[in-house]
Amino acid sequence: MQNQGILLVVSGPSGAGKGTICSALLERHPDIYYSVSLTTRAPREGEINGRDYVFVSKETFEDMIKSGQLLEYAQVYGNYYGTPRRNIKEQLKMGNNVLLEIEMDGAEQIRKKFRGGVLVFVLPPSLNDLLLRLQTRAKDDDASVKERLEAADGEIVRALRYDYVIINNVVEEAVGKLLAIIEAEKSRVSRNRKTIHNMRYNSKNAR
Repeated sequence: MQNQGILLVVSGPSGAGKGTICSALLERHPDIYYSVSLTTRAPREGEINGRDYVFVSKETFEDMIKSGQLLEYAQVYGNYYGTPRRNIKEQLKMGNNVLLEIEMDGAEQIRKKFRGGVLVFVLPPSLNDLLLRLQTRAKDDDASVKERLEAADGEIVRALRYDYVIINNVVEEAVGKLLAIIEAEKSRVSRNRKTIHNMRYNSKNAR
């Protein structure tokens, strides 16, 4: 019988590089199902609707909250982010691994709803590295960079609530660690109880 897939939830401070790591992981393993998040913020330069995010209005998002269409959601820097329920449970039941790149509040909601969810926190090598990344990625103005850096100082402690932490110094090494986490989780006894019981049952019948 097919074991259920792994729900991998990746979070971290803005600028830690979690998006880069997730993109690199998907390039190497396109069989992993990536759930594109919804957001009410405006698209940044180069972002494509349906690939990077599904961009919706605040009214549409709030209607989805009321109708229970979201698995999790959070409000960050004045904008909503959320994960639609569609396909995720089906993908997991089919044995496919699912990747979510979401904010920390959303990850904590996942923790409550999916006991088998695996939470991974991505950290920069240092706050100085984080500042440099925020300044050079050309996505935010100076005020936004300052706001995100100040927020990161308080967000980092939330890594203690996660299952794993990855220091994102070299992207390929970080991707390798994510893959190792997936493989380790597949081998957990709690995920293989049916296989173990079936093997015992078949062994008894073969005697």
